[in-house]
Amino acid sequence: MTSPLDLAGRVVELVRQVAGAGAEAEVGAEHAELALTRFANSFIHQNMADVATVVRLRLHLDGRTATGVSTVATDEGLRGLVERTVSAVRHCPPDPGWPGLTPPSTIDGAGNGSNGSNGDGGTGGWGSGWDGNWDEATAAAGPEQRAERVREFVEAAGGLETAGYCRSGRREAAFANTAGHAVRGRSTEAAMDGIARCGGADGVARLGSYRLADLAGGVLGARASVKARAGVAPVELPPGRYEVVLEPTAAADLLQNFSLYGFNGKAYNEQRSFVVPGAEQFDRSVTLLDDALAGPAMPFDAEGTARSRVALVDGGVTRSVAHDRRTAAEAGAASTGHAVPAGPVAGAFPLYLGLAPAPSPEGAPDPAEASGPAVDADTAALVAEVRRGLLVTDLWYTRILDPKSLVVTGLTRNGVWLVEDGEVTAAVQNFRFTQSYPQALAPGAVLGIGRHAALQSQTFSNAWWSAPPLRLASWNFTGGASG
Repeated sequence: MTSPLDLAGRVVELVRQVAGAGAEAEVGAEHAELALTRFANSFIHQNMADVATVVRLRLHLDGRTATGVSTVATDEGLRGLVERTVSAVRHCPPDPGWPGLTPPSTIDGAGNGSNGSNGDGGTGGWGSGWDGNWDEATAAAGPEQRAERVREFVEAAGGLETAGYCRSGRREAAFANTAGHAVRGRSTEAAMDGIARCGGADGVARLGSYRLADLAGGVLGARASVKARAGVAPVELPPGRYEVVLEPTAAADLLQNFSLYGFNGKAYNEQRSFVVPGAEQFDRSVTLLDDALAGPAMPFDAEGTARSRVALVDGGVTRSVAHDRRTAAEAGAASTGHAVPAGPVAGAFPLYLGLAPAPSPEGAPDPAEASGPAVDADTAALVAEVRRGLLVTDLWYTRILDPKSLVVTGLTRNGVWLVEDGEVTAAVQNFRFTQSYPQALAPGAVLGIGRHAALQSQTFSNAWWSAPPLRLASWNFTGGASG
C-alpha cells in the first residue's frame, strides 16, 4: 500500500505539472480499514470489512475553485483526478471568498508537521507522525476479538433476545498543499452498540473509544438487560413539562445538534445560529469543549490546520464558534481547525464536542453502583435528587423546527421511567418532544451533571460526542410517540 504521505505529495506535484505554477492546491489522503461485527437474535450474522483509500483535491486556479475525489490511488488514477479537477475549475464561477492555503507550520505538542524549509510541497520537511490516538491491539483486531465482546454481551443479557454491533478500525491520513505545508497522523477507533429485548421493551447500552480493550461486552450487556426488564408494561403519562435526567445516550443528541446548527461557523456567519459570543447563554455548570486529540481523530483538519482543544462555552458563557479558513476570513477571525471536506456547503463544525463532567469534590467517593434502569452510578446519583420527573435513555429521529433558536422535535426511545422521590417507580410509554436545546441548558435550568462522560459515535462516523448524564429542570413533552 502506498502511504497517504506519498499520495498527497504525488498529487501536489501532478497539480504543478498539469495546472502550472499559478495553481493553489490542497490534498488530503486517507487510508481506512474499518470492520463491523453485527449480531441479531443473539447470534452473529455478519462480519464485514471496508478497506479504502480516498484522495481529495481542492484546486484554486484563475480565481475559481473546484474539488475532486478519487478512490483510485494508482498513477493513472491520481493523474485522472488532477486532470478532471483542472478541467472542472475552468467551468466554475469566480470564488471571491477563497481564503488561501494553510501556511507551513507544525502541530504543536504532537511532534508532527512540516518545517516548511523546502517550500516545494514535497515531503522532505515532514515530521515523524502523530500517534496520540493509536492503539496497536485495536489496529490489529480481527473478527475474533469483536466476537468475544458480542459473546460477553449476549451471555450477560441472561437469555434475552439481543442485537447490535461491535466495530473497530484504523485510519492513516496525510495532507499537503502547494504552499509547502504537510502533516500526517493516524488513529484507531472502536465502538459497541447493543440492545436487549424483553416483552416488547428494549434496553440499550453503547460506548466508544480509540481502544477496543475499553469496551466490556459483559458490562454493556448487563446494562441493556436490566433496562429491558425494567421497561416492560409501560404506563401512559400526559404530555407536559417534566424534570428529566438524560442519560449520556440522550445527552449526546444535544451535542450533535449544537455542533451542526449552533457552533457551526457558516451558520453563525449567516445568522442562522443561536450563538452569541460573550453572552451567558448556558447554566454556569456548562462547559462545552471540542477536543479532537482526546478521541479517535487526526491532529489536523481538512485544510491541514492543527487541531487543538477549543472551549466553545466556558462556565455558561459562550466564547466562540468553530471556523475553517473560509468562515474565519468572513468573520475576521482565525481558523480553529474545524474544516471538513464538505465545508463550503456544510460549514465548519466541531466533530468531537464534549460536555465537561462535574468536578469531583476532593476526597469524595464515587457514587455507589446503581440497580434498576439507572444503570450507572452517575445517573443513579442524579435520579436520587429528583422529586418527580422522568429518566430518559435515548432521543432519536430528531429534526430541527427552528435553526435560530434550535427548537428540535423528536422521540424518546429504549426506555423512559417515572421518578418519584428519588426512586424509579414505573416504566413510561415513549413521548414526542418539542424543545429548544439551548433553553434546556439555560442559566438555572441545569440541576446536575454527572462526574464521568461516555464517548459515542454513529457507525463509521468521523464525529464523536462525549457526554455525562444530565439533570434538567424542564423538558417539553408534547404527546405520545405516534403524535
